[in-house]
Amino acid sequence: MIAIRCSALLFDLDGVLIDSTPAVARVWQRWAVERGLDPETVVRMAHGRPSRTTIRKLLPNDIDIDREDREVERREMEDLDGVVLLPGARQLLNILPPQRWNIATSCTRPLAEVRLRAAGLPIPKTMITSSDVEMGKPDPEPYLKAAAKLGFAASDCIVVEDAPAGIRAGKAAGARVIAFLTTMIRRDLEDAGADWIVQNCADVAACHDDGGLQVKLSPP
Repeated sequence: MIAIRCSALLFDLDGVLIDSTPAVARVWQRWAVERGLDPETVVRMAHGRPSRTTIRKLLPNDIDIDREDREVERREMEDLDGVVLLPGARQLLNILPPQRWNIATSCTRPLAEVRLRAAGLPIPKTMITSSDVEMGKPDPEPYLKAAAKLGFAASDCIVVEDAPAGIRAGKAAGARVIAFLTTMIRRDLEDAGADWIVQNCADVAACHDDGGLQVKLSPP
């Protein structure tokens, strides 16, 4: 058991609190095939990043990025089949005081809210989405803003992630990072700089006092 103290936990959404991987893969695979791209490569690139970033990297400069982004978002909002809670997520959030946790996701706000509702989770008033930042992950802006919304420095928080882009964003923000083995292999998480690696929220316990949070990890 590893014990850590922090002011707050900052969660990614997809692959950390909810499992939307099958839906995300279906949308991006279909999008890739329609545009003559390799589906496996596109799905891997898309995970943990704002869709605009992925589209911009894959398509020519003269393509209407806004139109493509809206189309991907529309498809993702309509495809909620298999969007479910990941193990331990509800139990962990139920323990945490509302002022001690936040979400920073690469989803747009409408998509994040749709997925949270589909999974039956509360929508934090302070949530940071791609709609709220100029630079998405791996830039530190999402986690810097997520911490600031709670009144803390990111360096006093722990980021919980599943994707290399998100891990790098957390580290660049000055936070420590717990990584989950929900979507990527251990080597990818280690290479991105994760401080600790566990399976999912079921391996994370927390309690709170006047000084903040005490987080306990059960590594695999």
